[in-house]
Amino acid sequence: MQVIPIHTHAVTPEDTLENLIDSYVKDFQPGSILAITSKIISICENRIVPVSQAPCKQELIIQEADAYLLGDYQEKYGHCLTIKNGMLIPSAGIDQSNGNDHYILYPHDCFAAAKQVWQHLRQRINDAPCGVIVTDSHTIPLRRGVIGICLAWCGFNPLYNYINKQDIFGKRLRVTMSNYADALSVASVFAMGEGNEQTPMAIISDLQKIKFCENPPTNEEIDVFYISMEDDLYAPLLTAVNWQTKTNN
Repeated sequence: MQVIPIHTHAVTPEDTLENLIDSYVKDFQPGSILAITSKIISICENRIVPVSQAPCKQELIIQEADAYLLGDYQEKYGHCLTIKNGMLIPSAGIDQSNGNDHYILYPHDCFAAAKQVWQHLRQRINDAPCGVIVTDSHTIPLRRGVIGICLAWCGFNPLYNYINKQDIFGKRLRVTMSNYADALSVASVFAMGEGNEQTPMAIISDLQKIKFCENPPTNEEIDVFYISMEDDLYAPLLTAVNWQTKTNN
């Protein structure tokens, strides 16, 4: 597998995804995946709020989060624990880094954005197989630092099911699935960087295990990727706290 980050100008709301891709993604071959950070999608969608004009950040988080936890811990870490788009992520994904004095919110619809980019790329390569992932950075409990995570995908199967396949000793695997979408996001975010690299896209190529698709994922296929809080391995932790929503607050 090869991951090549793509350097761009500093993206502004005057840019469009299609123009950015046509200007900078010059050598995109069939069988490749384009990783694109959610931040530039948000900027192109004008999903930005000037810090000077915003309500307090907590109000913005409550507005954007699907669920959130309030408490004294916020004063220590400066973040609010939230659930957004089926993910446990700090502050509903709201970020100020590389925001030029703006809060950057998540895109309106990450899957719609992934589909938009995928369709544009397919037109360029005569409808040959390809894929798109929308990425962000997140934290892993009990670990320092951030790594990549997939917010949306299009054009390929994000999971590989090992259930009922044999391990190296001939035993049938019972629960193992490989998460290709997040694994590719980790690699691409590593290549794109977290600071002033100004490389918000990356081309992932030489992919041996990926199964490409002719259509965007259906709602049912998207649902398979996620797991409910109650069925999650970490349910004893996730369900033991008092999650707030805009409706029950």
